[in-house]
Amino acid sequence: MNIPAPIAAAFFKDDEFLLTSPNVYNSLGVGTTQLYKTRVVYNHKRHGKFILGNQEFDFRAKHRFPTSVTPEFLLVDLVNNLDNLAEEKGKVLENVARKAPSMNKAALKKAASKYGTISTKKFFAPLV
Repeated sequence: MNIPAPIAAAFFKDDEFLLTSPNVYNSLGVGTTQLYKTRVVYNHKRHGKFILGNQEFDFRAKHRFPTSVTPEFLLVDLVNNLDNLAEEKGKVLENVARKAPSMNKAALKKAASKYGTISTKKFFAPLV
């Protein structure tokens, strides 16, 4: 899922971006199983869908995002983006609530605080 360095440099003029995909939510074990062609690029400058090297990337301008993907960030990001996924929202949220206590609580609390939407923060508040 790497964007070639010259293309990234041309788009961002820096290396401050995070490349991920909804497919990585499947690794959390919370009931997501769909496969998506979408590659998501969190960054500070661009927003929209772009074709780079014959692949579509969904650029999302965000004020904050981590430098690397962690399980705690993924769980928060999953809840942030649940409305965009094909899975049954209620069931996935139940599974996330069961999964949260087994994760690093300090890291999860920090991820929810820094990267969560208002509704995501409210969801995680009683769990962390």
